Formats: sequence, structure tokens, C-alpha cells
Amino acid sequence: MKLISATLATWVLASSICMAEQLPAPTGDVLITISGEIANESSDSAVIMDMAQLQAFPAKEFTTSTIWIEEDVTFTGVSLKALLEHADVKGSTIEAVALNDYKVEIPIDSLTDEAPIVAYHMDGQEMSPRDKGPRWIVYPYDADPKYRSEVIYSRSIWHLDRIVAVK
Repeated sequence: MKLISATLATWVLASSICMAEQLPAPTGDVLITISGEIANESSDSAVIMDMAQLQAFPAKEFTTSTIWIEEDVTFTGVSLKALLEHADVKGSTIEAVALNDYKVEIPIDSLTDEAPIVAYHMDGQEMSPRDKGPRWIVYPYDADPKYRSEVIYSRSIWHLDRIVAVK
């Protein structure tokens, strides 16, 4: 009987540790979906978020030049690393996928608290698809030469729609 009780207790403990945390579902338009190798979810094995949920994270902001826009611009958004931590990503790489299904791979160990960000504002305004929005993974390109490489530029995906965590 003790063996059965111990086995049952171990199974219950393991089950509770492995259960995904149920995150709140968005009430507005879905702006980003995080799926794949994640432990938390808000709906259908994914974390889906609206603007209010994105703006609930501490805002990150920097002014920088880009190779795509002639003048310096100020980007406001949320740390990509913080978004992945919110979803409790278990993979080692993410695929960032644009609205047109273009995708790039970004190793999770390359992320810092400061860069990159998922920008939702450019110069204080929501970005439209014409302005590379409505979400854009951007780096503070002027802050450090390491952010001015072909690899980093290739990871700077605009029209960001979803993130898939992979092993």
C-alpha cells in the first residue's frame, strides 16, 4: 500500500510540475502568437497576445538608424527575451514568421534583456504594414557594432505575425 501511495504522490507531483500555466486570453485583436516548445499557453497550445498585453510589459525604447529607413527613428516595444520567458519557451531556437510566411531563425541564447525588441511603435505611433509594422523585431543598431552585421540585419523581421519555439 505504501508503494502505491508513494507512486500516486510522485505522479501527482510530476503532473502538476509539467502542467502549462494558463495565461489570460486577449480581449483585443491578436497581434502575436507564440507556439511550439512552450510551457505556458493562453489558447490552443499557444500564447496569443493583443496590444494591451504587449504594453503591459516594461517598455523598451531606443533611437537608432536602420538600413531600411533614411532618418533615425525611435522604436518602442517589448524585449523579445521577456516575451519568450512569458511563454516559458523550452526550445533553443525560435522561428520568427512574418505575415507573408517569410521566416528567420534566432537562437534564444543570442537574446538579451535589451535587444532585440518586438517594436509596436515607431516615433510614438503604431506602425502600419506600410511602415514595416505592425510589429518589427529591431535591434539598437547604433548602440554597438555587433548589431550591424548581416546576421543581425537578417533577424530584423518586420510584419512579425508569430513566433514558433523549436528545439
